[in-house]
Amino acid sequence: MEQAMSLKTQLTDDMKTAMKAGDKERLGVIRLINAAIKQKEVDERIELDDAQVIAVLEKMVKQRRDSISQYDAAGRDDLSRIERDEMAVIEHYLPAKL
Repeated sequence: MEQAMSLKTQLTDDMKTAMKAGDKERLGVIRLINAAIKQKEVDERIELDDAQVIAVLEKMVKQRRDSISQYDAAGRDDLSRIERDEMAVIEHYLPAKL
């Protein structure tokens, strides 16, 4: 797979696609990702490259994993499902693990 498009550009394109398709769940998660990226850029006064965006995404996945284990332990399958769905969208933007 050639890496012509930056992750941030891909996220913006996918956000537009999700809006047009009325895919509220996906749209919400992409907005969360974009907000996390923006926040880091503002905090550090830098423009994130793909590697830094991936670091933000990995942190978000880790947060979801932690939440899932807590919700599972508490028997809250409803909340656990939401976190799993969000995690799946976030992982879509991560490079495939070897």
